[in-house]
Amino acid sequence: MNDEHRWWYPVATAADLGAGPLPAALFGEDLVLWRDEAGTPHAFTDRCPHRGTRLSLGAVRVVDGRAQLECPYHGWRFDGGGRCLRIPALPDFTPATGHAARAHPLREAHGLLWVVLGGDANLETVATACLPDPGPVPGRAVVCGHYDVGTSAPRVVENFLDTSHFAFVHEGWLGDRDHTEVPIYDVVPDANGAPGVPHYRAWQPQASAQSAGGAWVDYRYQVLSPCSALLVKQAGDDAQTTQEAYALWVAPLEPERSRVWFTLFTCDTATPDETLRAFQHGIFTQDQPVLESQRPRRLPLSGSEAHCAADRLSTAYRRYLQAQGHTYGTC
Repeated sequence: MNDEHRWWYPVATAADLGAGPLPAALFGEDLVLWRDEAGTPHAFTDRCPHRGTRLSLGAVRVVDGRAQLECPYHGWRFDGGGRCLRIPALPDFTPATGHAARAHPLREAHGLLWVVLGGDANLETVATACLPDPGPVPGRAVVCGHYDVGTSAPRVVENFLDTSHFAFVHEGWLGDRDHTEVPIYDVVPDANGAPGVPHYRAWQPQASAQSAGGAWVDYRYQVLSPCSALLVKQAGDDAQTTQEAYALWVAPLEPERSRVWFTLFTCDTATPDETLRAFQHGIFTQDQPVLESQRPRRLPLSGSEAHCAADRLSTAYRRYLQAQGHTYGTC
């Protein structure tokens, strides 16, 4: 197993997966997601072992109370573990293990469906890392996205961790040209060596969807995994009502193509989901053309790009990727 494949990655929102099969992708591999009769989600490689047909073109059939994924070509049926249950052309034949679909571990968390490539779906120990955990955050969670981005996953994460672009890319929203200076801040690794910034103070003309004006905002950044990170915002003094946290989740579709989601955790119970999503959409669609313009699309881990003191967290993230052996989408 590649070092990258020991981590959990999001492949779809939980709400995206209904009664039928859903195509997805990760690390250049096509996947199919489906739910059984109990609503439990499953992930297979999107390829029937018989003649290579996409299983996502098939259907979920319930037979004797059990949901089975049916191939659209010859009707082979598979259970949640990938075992082939029936070959219609040979109704009296008992399929062997070699007739199984390739299953992958899948979990549901933070409003998303997470997959680890490799191994059997029942052997969740193939994931040597835990699901990314945002820790204590406000109780309301709103999932934003997905966004398909023409750059590597590490480029997307590094942009999320970067503060010195606010005054230029997000002028009038997260920054302005009268407040371009990046204050000195400390980068502190967590128990797993992932870098974070426990305290960063910035001026924002509109710190959130609810903000009517500018405010000084206290930030806390934390890298959660090679392809996910957390930003906690605190504007003002009332932590119980104004704290928000934004989690970034990135799926590496290919070395230079990514799928991105955000989960907004907020104490705000009044603002509609659509308003919160619209604010995040406005921010990320300002980032996206800049991200897709960067060359190389793969994040350089050493040399080729200049750095300054304002880039402490970015450079710490690059060192973290090196320490984790994460090379997908880097150069």
